[in-house]
Amino acid sequence: MGKGGEQGGDSGEPAAQIRFYTWEEIQKHNLRTDKWLVIERKVYNVTKWANRHPGGQRVISHCAGEDATDAFQAFHINPTLVQKFLKPLLIGELAPGEPSQDRDKNSQLVEDFRTLRKTAEDMNLFQASPLFFSLYLGHIIAMEVLAWLMVSYFGTGWITTLILACILTTSQAQAGWLQHDFGHLSVFKKSSWNHILHKFVIGHLKGASANWWNHRHFQHHAKPNIFKKDPDVNMLHIFVLGDTQPVEVRKTPLALFLHLPPPHDGPARILLPFLIPCSHTLLIPLGACGITPPRVPHPTLFPADSDIPISSRNCHHFSWFCRFLESHWFVWVTQMNHIPMEIDSEKHRDWLSSQMAATCNIEQSFFNDWFTGHLNFQIEHHLFPTMPRHNFWKVKPLVKSLCAKYGVQYEEKPLGKAFVDIVG
Repeated sequence: MGKGGEQGGDSGEPAAQIRFYTWEEIQKHNLRTDKWLVIERKVYNVTKWANRHPGGQRVISHCAGEDATDAFQAFHINPTLVQKFLKPLLIGELAPGEPSQDRDKNSQLVEDFRTLRKTAEDMNLFQASPLFFSLYLGHIIAMEVLAWLMVSYFGTGWITTLILACILTTSQAQAGWLQHDFGHLSVFKKSSWNHILHKFVIGHLKGASANWWNHRHFQHHAKPNIFKKDPDVNMLHIFVLGDTQPVEVRKTPLALFLHLPPPHDGPARILLPFLIPCSHTLLIPLGACGITPPRVPHPTLFPADSDIPISSRNCHHFSWFCRFLESHWFVWVTQMNHIPMEIDSEKHRDWLSSQMAATCNIEQSFFNDWFTGHLNFQIEHHLFPTMPRHNFWKVKPLVKSLCAKYGVQYEEKPLGKAFVDIVG
């Protein structure tokens, strides 16, 4: 039960009553119709606010009944501004005798991670370089212009068309990494500018929905590789993942459809990396429907004197071919950091431990940085989602040192091995 108390001000008049709660009571409020969470020892009732939450109601609901301090700091670039929205939701504080962390988490590890974050802030690692992102956007636009010029000068023969497909696939993949930066609010100091550019890049350069991306991606970051919370691993109607999900599903009627007995499940496992890109190719335009129409790349690339018969069907075929190539690039890069890692039910770990269990890094090089959009630093990105990607390498030594101190595994591998591990 909550406990009440009063504090008197300098004038001698009684202050507003403060209610105190125990973790045992707070953890009961993790239902769909009853959600409490804790931020810096303050208790908030977000039941009604969840549906108005800009990041979506699911991501905030996933933290119900828990200490959400680190998640709150990770996702908001201006926590002071957000506090004004939290103030009306405040219902009390943790009781004085209660630890700041729930479920016997290592309080010293949590405090050391927060000190690390403060160190990164003092090092200005959360400040973006305008030059970096300007050049990055410029090289995407340059590829788009190059494709148009190639058609103008060389026509649309089969060889030219294949080269065009490679250029536009590269442009689309790089635009995907750029929209990811804006979506995580890691470029501008003001959220509004990040949102505007995010909608432009993902909506006009890629033909997908910013709202759809936000709805799914922030859930993934809040609870990576957690069943029923991370949408990236909730694909029961297609395949099962991890070590525990296949065992649980085998006990249900879905097992007849999802799991073939050995050795017949071998081909399904081999085809897994190719099924994901195919499904993602469909998801981008389907997710955009109703908000942003799917983009048909450059129908003007097929002028009247084209060597290829002109029709809307050919334009769509070209569009889908580029999507197909891009989807392989996108999915292999993003999933090589997650699929080989632990995939399981909620274990209520602290922020550092939960992110480390679900992510791994790829060795740094100029090509790897460019090819993956700096997602080869997936660990640092998951720990600090709003940090500009060009600063990941600077915070990496601090993260590795903290992990070594507490025996938390910091996994890093070559790019080729990461691709092979997806199949494994």
